[in-house]
Amino acid sequence: MIEISASLTTPVEAFRSMGALLDAVGACIFSKDLLGRYTYVNRPMLALLGAQSVEAVLGREVGDYVDQQSADRIREHDLRVLHLGEEIEEEETNVFGATGEQRVFWTVKKPMHDAHGEVIGLCGVSTDITERKAIEAQLQEQRQLLLAVLNHIDAFVYMKDESRRYRFVNDKVAREWGIAAEEAVGKRDVEVMPLERADKFWELDQQVFAMGQPQIGEESFVGPDGRLVHHWSVKVPITYEGVPTLIGFSTDISEVVRLREQLREQAIRDALTGLFNRRHFNELAEKELARSRRHGHPTALVMLDIDHFKRINDTHGHPAGDTVLQRVAELLRAQMRLEDTPARVGGEEFALLLPRTDAAAASVLAERVRCAVREAEGLLPDGGRVTISLGVAVTQGEHKLEALYAAADAQLYRAKQSGRDRVCVV
Repeated sequence: MIEISASLTTPVEAFRSMGALLDAVGACIFSKDLLGRYTYVNRPMLALLGAQSVEAVLGREVGDYVDQQSADRIREHDLRVLHLGEEIEEEETNVFGATGEQRVFWTVKKPMHDAHGEVIGLCGVSTDITERKAIEAQLQEQRQLLLAVLNHIDAFVYMKDESRRYRFVNDKVAREWGIAAEEAVGKRDVEVMPLERADKFWELDQQVFAMGQPQIGEESFVGPDGRLVHHWSVKVPITYEGVPTLIGFSTDISEVVRLREQLREQAIRDALTGLFNRRHFNELAEKELARSRRHGHPTALVMLDIDHFKRINDTHGHPAGDTVLQRVAELLRAQMRLEDTPARVGGEEFALLLPRTDAAAASVLAERVRCAVREAEGLLPDGGRVTISLGVAVTQGEHKLEALYAAADAQLYRAKQSGRDRVCVV
């Protein structure tokens, strides 16, 4: 409540005693009587109204300075203060008649009382916030533009602080979790995703907070459908509202990874049989021979060839020959141990790499393979049987791969020369 001293007879005299101070405030200060007429204005208010002197304003009302719509709104507020005794704090948008300029104010109006508590007028302070509102509108427009961009790029965008709470997520993240983006803000990662996945993401997050440097890497986790999902993530440290935070951009590269794996498989496997090709088989064999030399355990190499394969192609056609190759590959896989590696190394030629296998064990396995092929039914269209010849060589690591190949090939040649459909061992 504002009271007027008994020594001052009017509100005008009370304000004028502080005129110099009020002029320097930087806000528009005014008072009005019960009829809404100005009884005091400071210099900023005078400049706003476009008047030449204080005397030219006193006794006049707001309709003389602003457009009709603005005047009606201001009068309504004034009546609430003068007749109902309300104190008003509101935003006002006014258009000034002299210039047609629209300005936005934050206005505070309070009733003035005499010594008996009777309302004798109102006083008000209006702070021009036009520029601030313009900046806010510009910022809001920029924010909406940024949100539109972030919500339409094909990436998961998010902000997370060091307590694992999300400070922002775009719509793509929210859809992934099945909630609105606003609902995600303030939630910890373990509240919106399975613990295992949250901890997986937190591994790279921790590096960001610990090192204070951007981190880039692939993040993989099991999705809801049980398939492995791969993200390529870029995470950058920032300070947000005084809290260490990161901004993350994650792109789903699962399809790229699958294509990469397909290309890798195509590079290392025989397209017809699905077995490893000669190049990859040689790489694996070199590594196994290095282990054999290091640890002194035996390694066996079995070379096998389909007997009379040219005759099969000539008699039954190449499609039938391809079928035989595929069926033989299946039979090889079925007879192999987990540690063994079968491969197609030539047209009708196959190789078997048998780690930690001596000559006796290799002979047993080779014989099992021979019998499996010989006893298989339906390999040829006319029901005829298919046979293979096999050569076995074993090393303790003293041989290089070329020498081991030569030894196994020599035994394969001996098997063929001895009548085919047999196993020969060094």
